[in-house]
Amino acid sequence: MRSDVRWRLCWENELRLADHVELSDFLRKTYTEAVDVKPFEGGQSWAGVRPEFRAIGYDSNGIAAHICMLRRFIKVGEVDLLVAEVGLYGVRQDLEGISLSMSAVYPVLQQLGVPFAFGTIQPAMRNHVERFCRDGRATILSGVRVRSTSPGVYLDLPPTRVEDVLVFVVPIGRSMSEWPSGTLIDRNGSEL
Repeated sequence: MRSDVRWRLCWENELRLADHVELSDFLRKTYTEAVDVKPFEGGQSWAGVRPEFRAIGYDSNGIAAHICMLRRFIKVGEVDLLVAEVGLYGVRQDLEGISLSMSAVYPVLQQLGVPFAFGTIQPAMRNHVERFCRDGRATILSGVRVRSTSPGVYLDLPPTRVEDVLVFVVPIGRSMSEWPSGTLIDRNGSEL
């Protein structure tokens, strides 16, 4: 049964403390096994870099879905590229199987004036994202490594990490054929 979802599209500075607390609770429940949920303790609603913009879906049971984005430059191979990094994608467990978030934020991505949206997904999330790829609006790239900085300084860990993840690309202001070739993407910062 499809839930009637109302979308709130908002800039990060428009969120109130109560919004962050509600979002951190949603993200802890959504990501339980998939990722470390420690960053979402104490009302914090972001894990690495704080997002710029969010789409929050609500239904009669509270937050139903969430996705956020941040404009940034990444390096694909040897090419510097402005993108909207998309992250913290989540759909409440009782609504899994319904692709909600990207269709809501696509017009916002167009307004941001970026050539591409970019995100990384763990292989376990591939089926969720492939639903959005069926209509040709997005592409999943495999065989690409992504280098990121750690969100903090830890004396026992290296300052950067390289991950073998799936890369999710949505052409916004350009065609997919204009995405640079390369097997390494440098975020030059922390993950969203």
